[in-house]
Amino acid sequence: MKQLLFITLLVLSQTVCRSQTTLSGAVSDSNGSLYSVSITIKDTLTNRILNYTYSDNNGNYTLVTKNQGQFNMVFNALGYKTKTIPLVLDGTQNNKTINVVLEEQPFTLDEVVIKSERPMVIKKDTITFKTKYFTRGNEHTVEDLLKVIPGLNIDNEGTIKVGNKEIEKLMIDGDDLFEKGYKILSKNMPAYPIETVEVLQNYSNNHLLKDIEVSDKVALNLKLNEKSKRIWFGNLEANIGNDSFYHYKANLMNFGKKNKYYFLGNANSLGYNATGDIQQLIKPFRLNQPASLGDNQSVTNLIGLSASDSNFKKERTNFNNAELVSLNAIFNPSDKLKIKTLGFFNWDETSFFRNQVDNIITNTNSFTNAEDYKLDNKRQFAFGKLDFIYNPSKTKMLESTTKYNSGNYNNDANLVFNGVSTLQNLEQNNTFFDQKLNYTNKFKDQKVMLLTGRFITEKKPQNYTINQFLYQDLFPEYSAANNIYQVSNNQMQFVGVNAHILDRKSNGHLLELQFGNQFREDKLNTSFTLLEDNVSLHQPIDYQNQTKYQVNDLYFKSKYRIKLDNIAFSGNLEAHQLFNTLRSNNTSTQQTPFYINPSLGAEWTINSNNKIQTTYSYNTANAKVLDVYSNYVLTGFKSFNKGTNTFNQLKASSMMLNYQLGNWANRFFANTLVLYTKNHDFLSTNTLINQNYTQTQKTLIKDSQFLTINTKFDYYFKFMSSNLKLDLGYTKNEFKNVVNNSNLRTVVSNNYNYGLELRSAFKGVFNYHLGTAWTTNKIETFANSKFTNNQSFLDLNFIFNKKFDTKVKTERYHFGSLDTDNTYYFLDIETQYKLIDKKLTVGITGKNLFNTKRYTSFSISDLGSSTTEVRLLPRMVLLKAEYRF
Repeated sequence: MKQLLFITLLVLSQTVCRSQTTLSGAVSDSNGSLYSVSITIKDTLTNRILNYTYSDNNGNYTLVTKNQGQFNMVFNALGYKTKTIPLVLDGTQNNKTINVVLEEQPFTLDEVVIKSERPMVIKKDTITFKTKYFTRGNEHTVEDLLKVIPGLNIDNEGTIKVGNKEIEKLMIDGDDLFEKGYKILSKNMPAYPIETVEVLQNYSNNHLLKDIEVSDKVALNLKLNEKSKRIWFGNLEANIGNDSFYHYKANLMNFGKKNKYYFLGNANSLGYNATGDIQQLIKPFRLNQPASLGDNQSVTNLIGLSASDSNFKKERTNFNNAELVSLNAIFNPSDKLKIKTLGFFNWDETSFFRNQVDNIITNTNSFTNAEDYKLDNKRQFAFGKLDFIYNPSKTKMLESTTKYNSGNYNNDANLVFNGVSTLQNLEQNNTFFDQKLNYTNKFKDQKVMLLTGRFITEKKPQNYTINQFLYQDLFPEYSAANNIYQVSNNQMQFVGVNAHILDRKSNGHLLELQFGNQFREDKLNTSFTLLEDNVSLHQPIDYQNQTKYQVNDLYFKSKYRIKLDNIAFSGNLEAHQLFNTLRSNNTSTQQTPFYINPSLGAEWTINSNNKIQTTYSYNTANAKVLDVYSNYVLTGFKSFNKGTNTFNQLKASSMMLNYQLGNWANRFFANTLVLYTKNHDFLSTNTLINQNYTQTQKTLIKDSQFLTINTKFDYYFKFMSSNLKLDLGYTKNEFKNVVNNSNLRTVVSNNYNYGLELRSAFKGVFNYHLGTAWTTNKIETFANSKFTNNQSFLDLNFIFNKKFDTKVKTERYHFGSLDTDNTYYFLDIETQYKLIDKKLTVGITGKNLFNTKRYTSFSISDLGSSTTEVRLLPRMVLLKAEYRF
């Protein structure tokens, strides 16, 4: 029945598509073809415009309609008599040709003001979309709205891309609230106040760098309609369903010229993530951009009780009870000063259920482990941000950004491991403080100096307990132990200063110089204890760490870009003098390495539709604190990890080639990216694997390589008003490691992905979005393994009238290498009715209507294979009410 329903919906979508009529022809006068003639189809009774287009440079036009009945086809051009042709459409003709010759009509005007509005306007680096020409009336959030704007791509996690490039920020009337954490806005703010969407190309985060720095960044700016400005407005939404499922949401906004406010509340138990990746809000990462000093500084957790699963949308496996409040405001006390405040509070309780069987095969042993795993997480999270932006003049700007984050996490895992019940508890308290100052002085027309200073401190202490003792083979003399306890304190302090000069020459060349110093100190202290009940039995010396790691980086960077017509060359040279100090368990060593990182790049703009980019770089990277600690640390209930206890500088070469055909806003767009990295030396692993525990030590090994090739095609078919996307990719990762004291072995991982999507852009009742994608994984080592998965979907949108619409979403998953229970179907339906126009909407939502409760997937690695069964959220049916005010 599930397969029959899926096929029926697919046939229905194609049947509706065939009911269209394509009108085409040529427009001319006595001298030849006419360009930019307006062609409209009007209802004969109401004179309402049903569809429109313009003739192209050759006078040709194409117009697609699904309407049936009697209409007028009107041809209108300045300086010519308007021509009206009666038209009867009964749905039996798929194509109809109408050629028209217009008659000149001379006239004299004293003064004429002509205003013409088009759906899309291109002006320099800004592309403006009028939303009324693209929306269908069933868009709830900004994310829903952006999905119907041509050229914008939004994935399942809410990441917004223009073509293939993720946006820098999502602004409202020119002001930014969330930087890279824009998903909080796009997933929650209602769509109805948005009048236009602006795509800002060659975007600069610092307005004083505009037309000076070389930028390929993009950003979006949402412009509100006039009736939504300078007033308080918002919406309240409630969803209540079976089995106590709920989703409540509230938006309160006021966007004035001087001050802007956006307040958000969200609570749900549907598995819905209303924030996206919250780390993008706290620590937005911008690589090699002006004033990005310190963006790459963070502390990594030693232990994480994971609930991640990449095979399904996370909301299908996320048993949650989440609440969040976000309070955001922008103040402009004067023309020179802007103040931004952000307060974010999140409480969440999640559960995750998994059964897993691991088949481990090595050169010396093989065994099977079975896990029945239930994880409960509790999180309390608070984040605050304060920005001051002061412009003493048109050429100077001072920015101050202060951030503070505090998080409390309590994770409980009930794990039955090979029949033995094991309880784990992980408590973690995170604190993060970040102060950044940036001063910009545009001291000449094309010359800018930036001075940046930053201080960061972060602490991530963890307390981890297990109520079983699984390590009798490691500590045979302490067989009386029945639980373990590990305390770890991982903290970091960072201080950095940077001076950056950009000098744009009169011939277009660009010189960049940077001087700076970065100091980072890491403290990693761990204590591992074997206990009998609450009595400490032993603290093995090889499982304790007292590590202090200091790195001082004094650097100079230079870059020069030469622009010769349609070809540009760039060269970059970085010199780093490091002062490393490692204090580990009462021993201290120092190192003062010096290295140079060069890179070369070229860009060739063949024409407006063809562009080639290539770069080569040779990079030396300094080892991190989690690479250099000396003794073992427990990183999972049966995994111990150990660093190198020495300094390392890792060298690598990288090459990139990118070819772009067309432009993301064009009818056809294609992009191919090739990236190859050769790691001349890298930190691999020497692993000892036993059934009850694994010991892994990092070790320096020569030569590994990584290759990825990705090609995307995007083409709009006018005759069927649909957009086709093709995505092809290949990744190869070749590395070496040691397992169970074997000889150095080579592991080759090959991954292939290939898929397509087809999305309609009809103006009538019906629209569809369908696609399918395959992924193939292959591991080559002493034993080879391979499998292929497939995911397909079909989404149908029905807008029956201005009040009533329905969305139908279907998904099919097929997991390779499984003989049974390898195919799963899902059906979600959402329908709504506008009870009071622009005020009150009611509806009903059904999720997982086939009530698929579990699924089984298969994965492989260089150590064997795993079969995993995950519990899914059950069928839910919710009643919805939304009120706008």
